[in-house]
Amino acid sequence: MVVGTIVGASIFVQPSEVSREVPSFGGMLLVWMAAGALTWFGATICAELASANPKTGGVYVYLREMFSPAVGFLWAWAMFWSMHSGIIAAIAMVFGRYAATIVPAGDTGIRLMAIGAIVVLSGINYVGVRPGSSVQTGLTIAKIAAVIGLLALLLTSGTHHVPAAASAIGIGGFLRALVAGLFAFGGWHMVTYAAEETRDPERTIPRALMIGTLAVVVIYLALNAAYLLVLPLDRVLASTRIAYDAVIATAGGAWASAIAVVVIVSTLGAVSGIILAGPRVYLAMAADGSLFSWMGLIHPRYRTPYAAIIAQAIWSSVLVWTGTYGTIVSRVIYTEWIFFGALAIGTLRLRRDPRHRPAFRAPGFPILPILFAAACAAIVANQVISNPRTSLIGLAIVAAGLPVHYFWRKPRASDRLS
Repeated sequence: MVVGTIVGASIFVQPSEVSREVPSFGGMLLVWMAAGALTWFGATICAELASANPKTGGVYVYLREMFSPAVGFLWAWAMFWSMHSGIIAAIAMVFGRYAATIVPAGDTGIRLMAIGAIVVLSGINYVGVRPGSSVQTGLTIAKIAAVIGLLALLLTSGTHHVPAAASAIGIGGFLRALVAGLFAFGGWHMVTYAAEETRDPERTIPRALMIGTLAVVVIYLALNAAYLLVLPLDRVLASTRIAYDAVIATAGGAWASAIAVVVIVSTLGAVSGIILAGPRVYLAMAADGSLFSWMGLIHPRYRTPYAAIIAQAIWSSVLVWTGTYGTIVSRVIYTEWIFFGALAIGTLRLRRDPRHRPAFRAPGFPILPILFAAACAAIVANQVISNPRTSLIGLAIVAAGLPVHYFWRKPRASDRLS
């Protein structure tokens, strides 16, 4: 689940987004290594928290119990309006881009195909967990095979060249590239949403997070090196579907069409898994008696959280229709990593609590969590400086959850915002 959720669609697109900010071979690999290191350490934090508190809802539960129900609510609020729905929208747009290589389409057609994918996969999850999980299993197997096949093809075909640096790397460009890289690693925390459905979660989830994220780091570094070995830098900078262009350059159009089909399958697998995961958090919110309690409605026949699935599908489709890929990606990352930084600080506090007895402990305390939180703050600050209007709108959406939580929570809510 960890590898299948992370390896979705972004690795077939994001290398171009990274290279535009750090146009050099060494700079790109440095960004991907930094993104992998941050992801791995963030995963160790979640692994510790999951081993100590293996409850459905994952990050929502950790934030609620480390800080207050209000902070947990903000995570779930941001999940719906920006983070989780945004990930669905962005990956669906990648599906549309690659589908357009088979069925030619302009921007409107790409968006319509993306929305169609969201609707169909939401419909499958609507009619039952078993059909949804069966589709997810098959698509995950296909996507992992695709990545291995793509890597083998790029490294054994065509003419390789030594990439040359195009310009120096600035700190602002590096941080913006890091945002693009982190999006490709996104989704690792979603395994914690299903903790109560996991066998021996105190040990299984930490093991899955450590091995899974490490495997993805290795795969991503290899794929990025392969892209830059077969394509000139100007082609990498201009590409919006780098895997397709790299295969054309090495093996020709027939293989590229096959890779496009494989990428389409991979994107569908990612969207399916994310659609399946999100409603678990909304169910946890419903159990807490929050504003979104109606999202906990269970279908009388299919036994699925149908209201949450429908709402998630509608809003993700709106994001596809109204947003651009780059805007959606950046908003997802700087919003998520505010909360990931909070998890690191909260875990520092938990370590002083004798009741905190996790089966797994994240390494490097107290230095690494402080550095991790500082990196999260730098990512957010740089994004606000680079694109203040879009960034502040995204942060305002998150902040709007506080008054909503205060005025609409049930009287039995334990926290009283002071």
